[in-house]
Amino acid sequence: MEFSEYQTKSLATAQYPVIGHAVIYPTLGLANEAGEVAGKLKKVFRDKGGQISDETRAALAAELGDVLWYLAQVCTELGVSLDDVAEANLAKLLDRQQRGKIQGDGDTR
Repeated sequence: MEFSEYQTKSLATAQYPVIGHAVIYPTLGLANEAGEVAGKLKKVFRDKGGQISDETRAALAAELGDVLWYLAQVCTELGVSLDDVAEANLAKLLDRQQRGKIQGDGDTR
């Protein structure tokens, strides 16, 4: 599936309140779901000796799907293509890698 197809199809399931600007709710949802991914992974190291079971992998994949859904809605509310975001991000990272700047700090490195 292409990101553009996912973005279009996922919009059909978007039902959330507009709080001020329509981008606010999905942005908060994105942060929440990313936190759920981090929390599940934290518990792998706290409770399971760092071993990711098939059950945990499936739970993480489900949460990552929620992250993707909210990311798609944020992009839609901003009028940005998820395909374009992915392509631009990869181009930025490959450029940094080519220049030996993949590590370090700063958005403009």
